[in-house]
Amino acid sequence: MHQTFLEESEPLTAIVQASLDLNLIARVVRTESLYYHSGADPLLDQPAHVRAGSALVRVGSKLAVIQDDANFIALVELPGLRTEALVLPAGPGGLRLFGDDRGNKADKWDLEAALSIEDAQGTTLVAFGSGSSARRFYVVIVRWTSSNATPQVSVVHRPAFYQALLDDRAFSGAALNIEGAALSVDGQSVHLFQRGNGDLVDGVAPVNAVCTLDWAPLHAHLLDANEPLPRLRDVVQYALGSVGGVSLSFTDATNAGPHLIYCAAAEDTPDTYSDGPVVGTALGVITGGETRYTPLLDAEDRPFLAKIEGVLLIDEKRAFVVTDRDDPELPSQLCEVELDGPWFNGWV
Repeated sequence: MHQTFLEESEPLTAIVQASLDLNLIARVVRTESLYYHSGADPLLDQPAHVRAGSALVRVGSKLAVIQDDANFIALVELPGLRTEALVLPAGPGGLRLFGDDRGNKADKWDLEAALSIEDAQGTTLVAFGSGSSARRFYVVIVRWTSSNATPQVSVVHRPAFYQALLDDRAFSGAALNIEGAALSVDGQSVHLFQRGNGDLVDGVAPVNAVCTLDWAPLHAHLLDANEPLPRLRDVVQYALGSVGGVSLSFTDATNAGPHLIYCAAAEDTPDTYSDGPVVGTALGVITGGETRYTPLLDAEDRPFLAKIEGVLLIDEKRAFVVTDRDDPELPSQLCEVELDGPWFNGWV
């Protein structure tokens, strides 16, 4: 691991160089397209399939697939993969689907990162908008409790929170684009992952970065905008490597005991708003000051080129990833990944 510092940043910001480690193997061994068990529902503006998996968390015995262009959370039962839609509030015009195909891409919340927190009373899911435009300064909070079978859904607008992330240029770089979130091992803090894709903006480079916020004040502010903003701390920037001249950038992350597992894509795109061709994907592990990664392979050991935007560890030998195929007519895919090699150098 090579570490340098930015002289312009106060306090100094660490830059961690990820190391390609071909002793690590990450191979997709199973792929399932995600279709809703109930089918399409035109009255709800619900398609027959999950459109764009952008984050992945566990909620009880189910997987929750967050979507960046659809106001639905897909709840996937394990092990059978029966998929149901949790309906979120509609957007402008009563619509729940957004994209270039409808001319309303600018209206989407762009939910790209999520957390799932268990406590004595139930489970809270928090899904963050990317913050890549003012329309994307929204957070969705879903609360399940043992006393109520129907989850409580809230959509909150938190521009001051997102502006604070944007204003810390060591974290946001050329353009804010939150793509991942992970709890610390003790559950007391949250790591947010900034995706550094795109070109220079006014001479400022995009950065891949991670910051840390204490969960209690963050939760309080999300529930009530009058509560103080949580303090952003411990910003670390990452150089994640490249594929074919295109830089890898964070697309999601999850915790694994004292480790953080991340997924990354090399997407040839000029900015945070546009989609582009994916020339490579990777999984990596952050342990203390060391960051290692390896290309994601398909079952025939070829590069896996579907854009992975969500990752969740099953155990030390397996993970799930979920894809965003950047085509509203194609279903997102849930992929089981086999992990081999010294990923964790001793589990928790």
